[in-house]
Amino acid sequence: MHPTIRLAALLLLVSAGSSARAEALNAGLPVEDLLELQAKQCEEKTAAPAPTLEALKAEVGRLTVEKEKLSTELALAQAAVEKELSPSKLNTIRLQAQLAELKAKQDLAEYQEKLAEDKALEEDKRALDRALLKSSIAKAEVETELAEIRRIENATQKEIARINSGIALEKEEEEARNYAMSDPVYLAEPLQGRKLVMSDRRIALNGPISMRTADNIVSRINYFNNRDAKLPIFLVIDDSPGGSVMAGYKIVKAMQGSQAPVHVVVKSFAASMAACIATVAKHSYAYSNTVILHHQIHSFAGGNLTQQQEWLKEMEEWWRRLADPVAVKMGISREELIKQMYAHASSGDWSEFGDNAQKLKWVDHIVDEIQETGTIKSPDVVSKTPGTGGISADDGMEASARGTGPVTELKAQADEKGRPYMSLPRLNPRDCYWLYNPDGYFRAP
Repeated sequence: MHPTIRLAALLLLVSAGSSARAEALNAGLPVEDLLELQAKQCEEKTAAPAPTLEALKAEVGRLTVEKEKLSTELALAQAAVEKELSPSKLNTIRLQAQLAELKAKQDLAEYQEKLAEDKALEEDKRALDRALLKSSIAKAEVETELAEIRRIENATQKEIARINSGIALEKEEEEARNYAMSDPVYLAEPLQGRKLVMSDRRIALNGPISMRTADNIVSRINYFNNRDAKLPIFLVIDDSPGGSVMAGYKIVKAMQGSQAPVHVVVKSFAASMAACIATVAKHSYAYSNTVILHHQIHSFAGGNLTQQQEWLKEMEEWWRRLADPVAVKMGISREELIKQMYAHASSGDWSEFGDNAQKLKWVDHIVDEIQETGTIKSPDVVSKTPGTGGISADDGMEASARGTGPVTELKAQADEKGRPYMSLPRLNPRDCYWLYNPDGYFRAP
């Protein structure tokens, strides 16, 4: 629509009066339709001749007044409409307020729930923190206790180690005390003046001579020969009554066949086969108070006369084989040896002290001192190696030969009358007691 026409329609609408406008509004016609209708009427009227300028000004003035009046009426109508619509709007506002209130309550509930959850979470967190703290404290206490236990264990182990070290040191010192801090002396010529220096190449011969005795001595003679065939071997007789002629002859032949010289040393007593071994040795020694006894061999054999005659011939042959070397050493015949035996003792048991035995050539040298340089281990310590420092002559004799055997323990007894006494150990046939015994408490076996 052209603007001029629209303005004219608006003026006509204004000039139509309030009654016409009210009717149009009451009829429900929109303002745009009214304007369209007035515009058509203006177009129809414009077809008439144009009014004068004065008339137009007057009309514009009137229209202006009408316009203001119309504006006022429109405002009033709008106020009436708004008044009619206010209950609905208030209801809507109330509903919106209720909805906002519900939403606020829901938000508040959610906030409170979230706040409760946060509080519970915070409590759980604090509880967890407390638990972790307690756990850390407990762990620290356990670690502290473990550290203390380890410290105590370390201190205990250190103390145990110190004690063990002390015990080990004491054992080592005790073991060291069992050894002499010196080495055996090995001399090709062991006789130094009237002193005999012996090394650890030593074999002890004590007690009755048996085949076991002979086997032990022969094996050790062979051993020392294999160690050194030049240094002397010492066969030491402390106390021997003699024994088997076969075993003794085996020892004599081992001595004669030894590359290393075998030196026989008689310290206390040597009789019969033991005396024969000492006399026929190429090198022999004795103390001046040593007792050496020679006599004829004898037998415990029985049987009928024929058997005894046969055994007598065999004994005579053994006597010839063993007595002849002794007689040759003495520079006399076997018959002269027998004669002198019975000249000195009706039993034929001819015994002499060492210094007289030397004159008879039963031993080669008399010594005042024997130095046992081979005894470097305490005699109180039993050797685990048989033959070390001495050799057994028979059962139970090896330890005593080395001075390590049990000492005979004398025990008090009571006789048939209730009198206390103590039985003395048996002596060898040429020994005797020198004992103060005024009340007869000590008795011979």
